[in-house]
Amino acid sequence: MDVKLNDPKSNFEKAERLIGTAMKSDPDTVVLPETFNVGFSPKDIKSELCDQNGEAAKKEFGALAEKYGVNVVAGSVANFKNGKLYNTAYVFDRGGECVAEYDKTHLFSPMGEDKYFSKGDKTVRFLLDGKACTIIICYDLRFPELVRTVTAKERTDFLFIVSQWPEVRIPHLKALVTARAIENQMFAVCCNSCGKAGETKYGGNSMIVDPLGETLAGASGDETIITAECDTGILSDIRSSINVFADRRAEIYKM
Repeated sequence: MDVKLNDPKSNFEKAERLIGTAMKSDPDTVVLPETFNVGFSPKDIKSELCDQNGEAAKKEFGALAEKYGVNVVAGSVANFKNGKLYNTAYVFDRGGECVAEYDKTHLFSPMGEDKYFSKGDKTVRFLLDGKACTIIICYDLRFPELVRTVTAKERTDFLFIVSQWPEVRIPHLKALVTARAIENQMFAVCCNSCGKAGETKYGGNSMIVDPLGETLAGASGDETIITAECDTGILSDIRSSINVFADRRAEIYKM
């Protein structure tokens, strides 16, 4: 999605149109990118345009989830809670209920995100259609211990990565999404933005990767919709044939 800086009305309308188009493929789940309400350029974001405790996101995208009977991983929004600004992801089930809320834990200091946003302090795990899921936001992808914290406790079927990842580092995005899928033996679904915000050009190249590291669907650098069928039957096969979780040596890992 090409997200316009500081234009939540236009961005919400576009997201609704894109979801409507995506429904022609009869998806189980649709995914949006990071801070799709106001874009990602921390120093330029206008605070008065940010969400307030997720009210706008919940109203609009909870309703869309219920209207279409589809799960919606509604990217993330720049969001004020308790007087602080967070980068917050919301997830809605087919009935429009908000089943997960996650605040970005690793803030991107090279662009000053840490100067304007507050850090989240917990991981999240949730179910969509009975499948175990977790979600991270952009820079979180560079911290494998975050995802392993969730997956080491219980097997997790889907990792959603919502991002505004710059074009110049798209090779890193592809490598890291694939690595998280392989090492945690799950599907990794990344939705990235494209277009420009401030001085940064974002790179698109959203992707859906299976636990074997195979890219099931990949986007270009332009605004588009990709879909893939994820055969969860392969999860038990890979987990039994290469049982990395049984073979972990947690007693010697020191972080």
